[in-house]
Formats: sequence, structure tokens, C-alpha cells
Amino acid sequence: MAAPRSSASLSGVERRAVELDTIASVLPIDRRDELAELLTDQDVETLRHLVNQGMGANTLRALTSDLAYLEAWGLATTGHSLPWPAPEAVLLKFVAHHLWDPEKRAADPDHGMPAEVDDNLRRQGLMKSIGPHAPATVRRRLANWSTLTKWRGLDGAFASPALKSAIRLAIRAVPRQRRRKSAKAVTGDILAKLLATCATDSLRDLRDRAILMVAFASGGRRRSEIAGLRREQLTVEPPIPVEGGPPLPSLAIHLGRTKTSNGEQDATVYLTGRPVEALNAWMTAAKIDKGSVFRGIGRWGTVSKRALDPQSVNAMIKQRVKMAGLDRGEFSAHGLRSGYLTEAANRGIPLPEVMEQSRHRSVQQASDYYNQATRRSGRATRLL
Repeated sequence: MAAPRSSASLSGVERRAVELDTIASVLPIDRRDELAELLTDQDVETLRHLVNQGMGANTLRALTSDLAYLEAWGLATTGHSLPWPAPEAVLLKFVAHHLWDPEKRAADPDHGMPAEVDDNLRRQGLMKSIGPHAPATVRRRLANWSTLTKWRGLDGAFASPALKSAIRLAIRAVPRQRRRKSAKAVTGDILAKLLATCATDSLRDLRDRAILMVAFASGGRRRSEIAGLRREQLTVEPPIPVEGGPPLPSLAIHLGRTKTSNGEQDATVYLTGRPVEALNAWMTAAKIDKGSVFRGIGRWGTVSKRALDPQSVNAMIKQRVKMAGLDRGEFSAHGLRSGYLTEAANRGIPLPEVMEQSRHRSVQQASDYYNQATRRSGRATRLL
């Protein structure tokens, strides 16, 4: 069992932060410094092993997020790191803390998650929702907990009848969760407004302009892919000839393993013209010739050596939305992905061509975005 984090020295936290940075190109992780404090040495070593085994980056990000939450919950509940394997009593306590009856909680304050545990997790920013957790979230975290247990060569009590019964009974008492609404699509007109807020030659404007243009033009890349982009993934391609004008610069982005690719594929997307110019302008100004492409910028204009985390990409986009006079609650980083597909539909670009750039593997999933743009003006909406 890994040593409790309460006894970990500062150098141990720094060492884990460095080790997490070494896998950032494959596994862009939110809040790396906080994770270095939450996770144990064995946790980090497990993640490094999974990266080397070629597990998908998005799957690893979800697993890491759940592992960090579980470690924080275990520490807040017992004062110690999670036991491996976790006894059945700990698993039942996890269910009781997250799936509870709001009506019973109103009459009995001790029902559900204890107030001190709730406060601890909220102070760390690990829990934001009010009320019991969604059953799907609890099931997912238990499944990842079970998987991590097996990867350590241990057996857990995740299949015990008592745990299954507790989950089934608890779900009956949990009210149906309201699904979060998706952000609006960042289509071409919205993107133009965001880019207009990046009008200067300051490092921040150059970086944010490059992020917006690259994320959109490369097929609506996910914020994790943008945050994890490294200079080594970029390849200069021959310029694209243009009739009656100068050739356009071209660049290939080698995505490697993505959420929708398998280990045999090297997913590649291309940039042409203005996005390439914006990206080159940022890398030249920031003197980036290797490592992470998009990095933090300090108060005095110092470019960090560390990559932006995905949450910072989302925060930047929301800030640009606000600067453009739009409602920041209606747009997020995902809006660039849905916006790319929507804009492509508006311009009449065939879906197969669009999917080559967006790297959607499922036609059904891509068409859900794509067809939405054409339904409003289609014949089916004009029968009267």
C-alpha cells in the first residue's frame, strides 16, 4: 500500500508533478499540481503503465479524474489513502455517501454524505452538484475503481450481492437527474466575433487566436487535444496552390490515438491558410520549437514551460465569449466541435469529407450535429 499522502514531502509532490508532465503528451490532465498532491506514487506509476500499454487518452483522462476523486473522498472520509483492495464496507459507504434520499436527508442530517466530507470535496473543487449524484456517475466510478484494483493484481468486492443490492435500492430513492444542456455551436459568425477580441500582437491575443482557429479549422478538436498538442505532432506540408493568388501554407497535425481511433491508426488532420499563419505567429512570438504548443502566460508575460490544461482552454473561450458581448453560459469549448460540423453543413460540404477532418468514426453521431443545421430550412418543416 502506498504511504499516506499526509507524510509526503514537498519534493514527493513535485516529483509526481514532473512524472505526470512526462505523460502529458498522451494524457493531458486537468489540474496537474492538485493531482500530484491527491494521487499516491503507486497511482502515478499505474497511470504511466497504462499510457505505455496504449490505452486511449480520453479513457485515461476519465479514469484519472475518477481516481483523483476516489482518493480525495477516501482521505476526507477515513483520513487515509484508499485501501487496495477496498473492503466491502468501504464500497457500501461510497454508495451511501453518493446515492441518498433527499426527503430522508431533510429529516435526518446524518443521512447521505457527512457535512465535513461534503465541505472538504467542495473546497477542493471536486464536487459542485447539489444533492445525490447521478447513478451513472456512481456506477462509472465504481467500475473504474474495480478496474484499477484488477490492474494492481488484486480482487475486490465489486461483484458482491450486498453492493449490487445497495446500489439498486439507492437508485430507487434518487430523483431523476436533469441532463446538462449542451453549449451552443460556435459557427463561423460566432467565431469571427471571438477572433475580433484577439486583435493585438500581445502574447495572450496571439495564443488565444491560434487556439480558436486551430481548434475550429482542424475539425473541431476537443479541448484535451488542443491542451495536449505538442510541437512534435506538427509537420509542414507543401503549400496549396491557389488560382490567381499566392499558395497557402499547409500543416499536418498527427493526433495519434484519439477517442475514436484504435492503436493501429495515426489520425491526421490538416490546416490550411489563416490557421497555419496564426499558429506560426504564436509559436514564433513565444519561441516554441519543441514540447507543448499552447502554454500558460504569466502576469508579466512569461511563457510557462507547462501545457495549458483542458479546463484553462474552456475558461479562455468563455472569457473571449464575454469580451465579445455574448452570454458565456451559452458557449464552451465543445461549441467549437459542434460549430465546425454545423458550419460545414451550412456550406454544403459533404459529410464524409467533414468526418475525415473531425475524425468522427460514427456516421450517426456526426450526422446528429450535421443534420441539425439543415432541418430548420428543410422541406419537412414547411408543410404548411
